[in-house]
Amino acid sequence: MKVKAVLFDLFDTLLLIEGGNTFYPPCLRKLYGFMVENGVNVSFEDFKRVYFEVRDRIYMETSQNLEEPHFNVRVWQTLKKLGFDCNPTDPIVVRGTEAFAEELSIYVKVDEEALTVLEKLYGKYKLGIVSNFALPECARKLLEKYKLKDFFDAIVISAEINKRKPSPEIFKKALTILETEPSKACFVGDTPDIDITGAQKVGMKAILVVRRTSATDWPTQPLRRVKPDKIVKSLKELPAVIEDC
Repeated sequence: MKVKAVLFDLFDTLLLIEGGNTFYPPCLRKLYGFMVENGVNVSFEDFKRVYFEVRDRIYMETSQNLEEPHFNVRVWQTLKKLGFDCNPTDPIVVRGTEAFAEELSIYVKVDEEALTVLEKLYGKYKLGIVSNFALPECARKLLEKYKLKDFFDAIVISAEINKRKPSPEIFKKALTILETEPSKACFVGDTPDIDITGAQKVGMKAILVVRRTSATDWPTQPLRRVKPDKIVKSLKELPAVIEDC
């Protein structure tokens, strides 16, 4: 059956985070600096320790329930553990998250083949994004910055719906927006256990992009349990491969 819709992972597929995890220390410093400017008088070491305690607990819970709390929750719980009374919608939390995201954006670039490939696919297929990301506003700004947003009929980001890949709900949400049956759609992503398995479980074809990238180091994720429908080494291969799905 011919493909009518193509859905993409975002980070390490269309957008690349340069330098692996080198972005994290300056982003955390930016968040901490904003907090200090707004009356959070704790040492950076204490702030960092509590932040990572909160983050790692959220990561563990997320891996089990496949829920994706907004980054604001992470900031709020860090402040709460440090003794500050606030909630996830308070300006200090929201603006602190924005400070972290602004710094992170400095390290993001668009894949050099993304724009050309999307231009070839646009109009021929319905296009969508399904992304695991706790900073959805940041993701949308980056799509605007790199002039990618208008290619997509559906953009579903995990922290906006509190579900993350490989949960079937997040894939089904995008397919519903695109008004496309899973059997007539394919998913393009770089992470076998999350992107490929998740898409295939809802009935989509799945194309794996194999390459060393920033946050997802391909060689550490063997394919022993995962069998993509197709494998590509660069985005420019996609138009021909999708035709053959």
